[in-house]
Amino acid sequence: MTELRSILDEAARQGLISSEAGGRLLPFLIERGVAVAAAQPAIAAEGQAWSDTETPRFVRGFHDVLITIGVIVALVGLWGLAPLYAVPPAIIVLSEILVRRQRLALPAVSLAIALFCWTFLLMSRVFTPWTSQIGADLTQFVAGFPILLGVYYARYRVPLALALAIMSTLALVLTLLLRLVQWLSGNPAFFVDHLALLAGISLVCALGLFATALYFDLGDRLRRTTRSDIAFWLHLGAAPALLYSTVSLLSVGESGRIFDLANMSARTPVVVATVAALMLIGLVIDRRAFVTSGLLSLGVAIFSVFRHGSATVDTYIYTTLIVVGAIVLIIGTGWMPLRRQVLRALPPAIANRLPPG
Repeated sequence: MTELRSILDEAARQGLISSEAGGRLLPFLIERGVAVAAAQPAIAAEGQAWSDTETPRFVRGFHDVLITIGVIVALVGLWGLAPLYAVPPAIIVLSEILVRRQRLALPAVSLAIALFCWTFLLMSRVFTPWTSQIGADLTQFVAGFPILLGVYYARYRVPLALALAIMSTLALVLTLLLRLVQWLSGNPAFFVDHLALLAGISLVCALGLFATALYFDLGDRLRRTTRSDIAFWLHLGAAPALLYSTVSLLSVGESGRIFDLANMSARTPVVVATVAALMLIGLVIDRRAFVTSGLLSLGVAIFSVFRHGSATVDTYIYTTLIVVGAIVLIIGTGWMPLRRQVLRALPPAIANRLPPG
């Protein structure tokens, strides 16, 4: 009964039902024998496996997949035939029907991504941020994302929209910090000569994004509310941000450039150590999405190395692939036993705040 009441209270907080309706539904459901499976204990007993708490909740069935395909095809067709300003009304109409009324999760994700892409194209037409200097255009370009995505979240409560709004807000903070340092130095090209400082500031903002994801994650350690969904998307963004900023900071002096993919083969020890650290973090917080996102970023980087004509495809690249692949297989196949060992090694005050193992 207590579990059923908490579910109805959560539905009322999310605006799915009114609190009065929740109060009337509780005795109605209890009379008809509706029950909720008992929750697992906070810390699983020895030898007892804990169920997976990271199942994505934005795919609820093939009905959602079918509707999402229709949304994507329709928006792509509209994008190709109509002006750019005709797309937002279509996104709003579809969101009112599919998200606000029918509460379809996967279409909500696709519509939030569509809004993000539309905002990117709009800001690119209005501003010119693609310059070597960090100027006002870049700040104004980034500022449009948290505003539009924040309004979309306030209306439709899509976790991805809030996650994208948070990430773009941190990107806005990063541009403001860079402009402040640039202004204090009196040199518009200050970061061209101080790449290590640029990488350091980027790492601080990446850590801020990771801390924000942890804030939402630890607020729902059993992962039953939308806080966990928001944390899922934030972790997907935090992992590549941490990977690239860390690798750039530790190897910025090798080629005189930052985020230099063509020189990835010379960074094999740094890359392997960074990926291993990200995997350990993902293991502690029980986020395979965090690990997967970091690995996908690494895969994109290595693929870019292969495409660079000046890149040397040598044993270092293959060594990186073998070592990282071995780490993935070891951690992936033994995720839960390894995680229980890690939790035992942590102080109880920390372990009790993490998802149970």
